[in-house]
Amino acid sequence: MIKENLNTVSTTIPSDVTLVAVSKTKPHEDILEAYEAGQRIFGENKVQELVDKHESLPKDIEWHMIGHLQSNKVKNIAPFVSLIHAVDSFKLLKEINKQAKKNDRTIDCLLQFHIAQEDSKFGLSFVEAKEILESNEFVELQNISIFGIMGMATFTQNEEQIREEFQALENYFNVLKSHYFKFNNHFQHISMGMSGDYQIAIEEGSTMVRVGSLIFGSR
Repeated sequence: MIKENLNTVSTTIPSDVTLVAVSKTKPHEDILEAYEAGQRIFGENKVQELVDKHESLPKDIEWHMIGHLQSNKVKNIAPFVSLIHAVDSFKLLKEINKQAKKNDRTIDCLLQFHIAQEDSKFGLSFVEAKEILESNEFVELQNISIFGIMGMATFTQNEEQIREEFQALENYFNVLKSHYFKFNNHFQHISMGMSGDYQIAIEEGSTMVRVGSLIFGSR
């Protein structure tokens, strides 16, 4: 069933949009079924679960940390994580750089913006992001690479509201690209859109979507 679900979702996603299969809480056999169907990028939101799955599943899987990440847990995933989606503070960014340096790596990161009308969601304001990018300390971070930005829309049935929030995120991306990353080809991704709204997100410029329940079924 997972293979069929994955194929169905894949047919709705353009070739230039990256699909992250959200495998949080899912057993190893479910991930292997998606893997055998060709999926290689998986997203987890709990550090220990991510570490356990990395240790026991195929080594050519790209693991994305998509959940809120505490600074004191960065060291556990720094040796192998492919992309950290939810960088929502300068403190976290500096810790990722520190642990990446210890592992002789450069870790790709997405700056998370708060675009939803829900206080429970994390993320930077545009002002906070500017302060980070314009600081002397940021320039000194040699072991992180800002791969793009990320945001989650409000959980609502109001499609127009979702669309406007995604448009705001794309606008942030365009401003950051022109002001801070104009000559940086690595800054290229807008990660937005999940199972319930990824098609709207793609219409509004998403280059990376995080889909879980449509592939693996509801938790």
